[in-house]
Amino acid sequence: MKLNAVHHVALIVSDYDKSRDFYVNKLGFDIIRENHRPERHDYKLDLKCGSIELEIFGNKTSDPAYVAPPKRVGQPEYHMEACGLRHLAFYVENIEAYKAELEEMGVYVQPIRHDDYTGKKMTFFFDPDGLPLELHE
Repeated sequence: MKLNAVHHVALIVSDYDKSRDFYVNKLGFDIIRENHRPERHDYKLDLKCGSIELEIFGNKTSDPAYVAPPKRVGQPEYHMEACGLRHLAFYVENIEAYKAELEEMGVYVQPIRHDDYTGKKMTFFFDPDGLPLELHE
């Protein structure tokens, strides 16, 4: 068997509206489709990310049936993380420009550094739930 490509990456978020704003209005992903799933008391947002889709699943905190999902355990710099998705990395051609644009929107971005293995520039910032997101040049 050989798998050819990643079709999508799915994220569970704690606040649908806040995450929708972050991924659509701050990061600029285009909405493919958005669905309310009343039987599950949640929303599903499909976003275009290059050749793949990013799926966002979450509840609105104003929903009376809202139950917060468990928080993320650990961060990469603490060297003690739970198994599973470590971070999402996005390829950019001008990392300094992307960093500056995020910071203008009030998003904290770590200092730019060089990847020890590729020698390429990289930096991290975080989504509203603390998921590490990487810019990689």
